Amino acid sequence: METVPKLGNNVTPKKDKLQGKKKKPRRYWEEETTQTAAGASPGPPRKRKRNREFRPQKPKNTHSTKKSRISKKPQVPKKPRERRSPGPQRSLSGAQDPFTGPAPVPVEVVQKFCRIDKSKKLPRSETKIRSRLEAAEAQEEEISVKAARSELLLAEDPGFLEGEDGEDTAKICQADIVEAVDIASAAKHFDLNLRQFGPYRLNYSRTGRHLAFGGRRGHVAALDWVTKKLMCEINVMEAVRDIRFLHSEALLAVAQNRWLHIYDNQGIELHCIRRCDRITQLEFLPFHFLLATASETGFLTYLDVSVGKIVAALNARAGRLNVMTQNPYNAVIHLGHSNGTVSLWSPAMKEPLAKILCHRGGVRAVAVDSTGTHMATSGLDHQLKIFDLRGTFQPLSARTLPQGAGHLAFSQRGLLAAGTGDVVNIWAGQGKASPPSLEQPYLTHRLSGHVHGLQFCPFEDVLGVGHSGGITSMLVPGAAEPNFDGLESNPYRSRKQRQEWEVKALLEKVPAELICLDPRALAEVDVISLEQEKKERLERLGYDPDTKPPFQPKPKQKGRSSTASLVKRKRKVMDEEHRDKVRQSLEQQPQKQEKAKPMGARPSALDRFVR
Repeated sequence: METVPKLGNNVTPKKDKLQGKKKKPRRYWEEETTQTAAGASPGPPRKRKRNREFRPQKPKNTHSTKKSRISKKPQVPKKPRERRSPGPQRSLSGAQDPFTGPAPVPVEVVQKFCRIDKSKKLPRSETKIRSRLEAAEAQEEEISVKAARSELLLAEDPGFLEGEDGEDTAKICQADIVEAVDIASAAKHFDLNLRQFGPYRLNYSRTGRHLAFGGRRGHVAALDWVTKKLMCEINVMEAVRDIRFLHSEALLAVAQNRWLHIYDNQGIELHCIRRCDRITQLEFLPFHFLLATASETGFLTYLDVSVGKIVAALNARAGRLNVMTQNPYNAVIHLGHSNGTVSLWSPAMKEPLAKILCHRGGVRAVAVDSTGTHMATSGLDHQLKIFDLRGTFQPLSARTLPQGAGHLAFSQRGLLAAGTGDVVNIWAGQGKASPPSLEQPYLTHRLSGHVHGLQFCPFEDVLGVGHSGGITSMLVPGAAEPNFDGLESNPYRSRKQRQEWEVKALLEKVPAELICLDPRALAEVDVISLEQEKKERLERLGYDPDTKPPFQPKPKQKGRSSTASLVKRKRKVMDEEHRDKVRQSLEQQPQKQEKAKPMGARPSALDRFVR
């Protein structure tokens, strides 16, 4: 017979394993007594589970009167957990947060970053596709809200220039601007006297940190223009017609008198591309890694610098090509011709995407703004015009210049610079997306030679001018974006960061076949091609795999899945589908109008045969 051991000095009492759980310790943010939410009913009582507690059986045929010393506590039923009403959020110190939830964002700021047009309704499609579209919309809305909230972190503001008491800003010279700005900004204005090798063409890198220029007499140089540190300087002993940085400042493309040459930042020649000969203009498409060249023979050539192959060679059939620029929004090349037209080209098409009649004479210069909505052209008729590229291709404004503009350039914030002889005029608009006003110039500057090249420096209020006397760096307040994307165009990146960026950019390279007038059309469904593929698949397979499979009734238990019942259920479904088809066909048929009977006519027995 087993007996419970007595309590002694060396024996510890056994704890009952079936006792109630220990009381949960109270946290510092919880109150001592949990109050029931106002208006909440306690609900129906729960059923108590049977407490199957181990009870020691009494031994049989024993005369012992000792009782068990196992402690027994009365089982108290647990109270159901009550939901607490969400109160004000508390911090770690226990104080309440007076501003609960995320900070509100203005709707106007959110719409600036939103890329989805919510005015268009979602197309009627399958549930799975529709749910994906809704999820993409929700994700885009969340991203736009985050971008609008992070705009507060942008510390820099765009510059501006204002005259005192109605003073004309065009009369303010560069010396006055240099005296008014700080020392760091004043150092960005400089002149390079290089008359022995001019005239010069220049180009800034995408980060805006490096400057490359080439003279007509063979002088080629690249430098960090902020610190004035020279990277390389060579003389190619041949006429230089144009110069361009490639995807980074480590590679340089030079259009020499005969062929196209590629140099590195040390001035070492890496490639000589003889298939691109007698080049007059160069343009580099950074997201496609394409180098577009225009030649004297009238050919537009696309060279893929990532693999070193020519993607397309298009004959413009318009003679010598002296005017070329690119649209930064959709990577379309704009060519100006001697008959006064501007043609738009893509490497995927052998014919121009569009032709715009701009001037009565030949086109001298073309420029497109960063948003891709406005194009500025100048011609031999001394006209400066601004066109709308959003499908209408109509002129918005025009102005007659005394000598006509030979070179045009747009800044990141929509300022337009025009070089007429040895004078540079700059016009400003209301904002980034608005066209510049041609009524009165914003700034004017006279150079020591005729202008041969213009370009605004990215992320800096600087305009670089190449002329017959050398290079001039002008200060233009409010020309560039004050804040840059450190992951895309970082002026302060190291060599390791540049290498990592190159690998990422190569992985995200856009194919040349996707260049078109409207990039948003790539996200739409091509219905014609989809129907053609469906028809070809139907002819190849002999049946349509997308058709609805025939109804198959599920088997049931208790004798309800007999052959007769299965056939009956199949026929019932088939009859319902047949009735739906007949109803739809009747709705599509035009309703016949009954002929009106003459007034006072008696009904006849032959009316039943009238149709």
